[in-house]
Amino acid sequence: MSGLANGRRPRTGHDWKLLKEACTALLPRLPELVDQHLRQLGEHSSVYGSVLPYDVQWREAEEAMRIGIEAISAPRASPRRDLEYAEEAGRRRAQQGLPLDLLVHSYRNAGYLVWDSLLEGTAGKDPEKLAVLMRSATMVWSAVDAQAAVASDAYRATELELRRRTDEQLQALLDALLEGRSAPGLAARAAAGLDLPEHGPYAVIVLRAERRDGREAFHRQIQRAGFRFIWRMRTDCEVGVVALGADEGLDGLARLLDGRCPGPGGISPVVAGLAELGHARRLAELALRTCPPDATGIVRLDQRMPTALVVSQPELAGRLVSEVLGEVLALEPADRAVLLETLDAWLACEGSAGRAAGRLYCHRNTVFNRLRRLEQLTSRSLARPRDLVEVSLAVEAHRLAQRQVTH
Repeated sequence: MSGLANGRRPRTGHDWKLLKEACTALLPRLPELVDQHLRQLGEHSSVYGSVLPYDVQWREAEEAMRIGIEAISAPRASPRRDLEYAEEAGRRRAQQGLPLDLLVHSYRNAGYLVWDSLLEGTAGKDPEKLAVLMRSATMVWSAVDAQAAVASDAYRATELELRRRTDEQLQALLDALLEGRSAPGLAARAAAGLDLPEHGPYAVIVLRAERRDGREAFHRQIQRAGFRFIWRMRTDCEVGVVALGADEGLDGLARLLDGRCPGPGGISPVVAGLAELGHARRLAELALRTCPPDATGIVRLDQRMPTALVVSQPELAGRLVSEVLGEVLALEPADRAVLLETLDAWLACEGSAGRAAGRLYCHRNTVFNRLRRLEQLTSRSLARPRDLVEVSLAVEAHRLAQRQVTH
């Protein structure tokens, strides 16, 4: 479990010889010391016994204490086997999950046992050896401190590496879900590793990656009861998986993100579990694609369905624009802009020519005249629902195409 190390050596050859004799005389008692050491560790904490079987603990403690005792009286130029063993022990204990404070305690306990045993073996029997031990006290305890420090450093380094590997494994599981991979037990493993429910309401957010300013503050601002966020940064976007509480839905999520998120971004519809995150990510990306390049807001796919239909089928969208708006787009730019602006205003005002006229600063009859001209050019009637849908989708497709060209 632990051992001793040599620091400064005794100053004279005579002292070294006497110290070596005392250490050699102690070695036959080593099994007794190991038994006592493990008994005291168990009394201090039951965790020691839960980490390793007793026979493994005994074997490792015997080796560590023997190396430590031999190192006390080893020649000055001898290899530092005690520190090498401490480094190995620190790595092992981190991998086994023994708390660091118990690792350090085991070194201190072994040090006390060996030191007390050395004193007991010489006190009252050989005053000269006792004097040598007392002169060596600082050296021995400095060595114990050095060995505990080496083991602690190795423990921390191994713990960091294990945490990094665990994080990478969890990120790989999350990436596999977001990419829509299908593998037996994938969702269950991700749920256990990420401490998330395998089944339950989830949504995915996809943010455009160009705007990175303020993202750290943004992540802090949206930590709210009822939602749990896990983020993955990709080359061209940032993806957020959101576990929705039982009383929360997309409305609450949108309110939480509004004004806090460095958009633009898209929110997927709600899906029923981790296994559907790949589908949700694709839908969130589709929602993001409906945002113009200069947008800053977060949009929901369920509120952008017509535009999503257009952007998801670019070839068909192009044919729709050509067939529906061909003659409109052939007009002079200024004339074309007036007609499209009037249609936008009329649609935004829910088909009210009077309200559209107020928005456009013109007479309502002017709005009617422009709309009739648009109907003539498109060969569609805005009073017929199917024709209105075609015209609206064609205008949206044209607008998106123009934004892509200008950016």
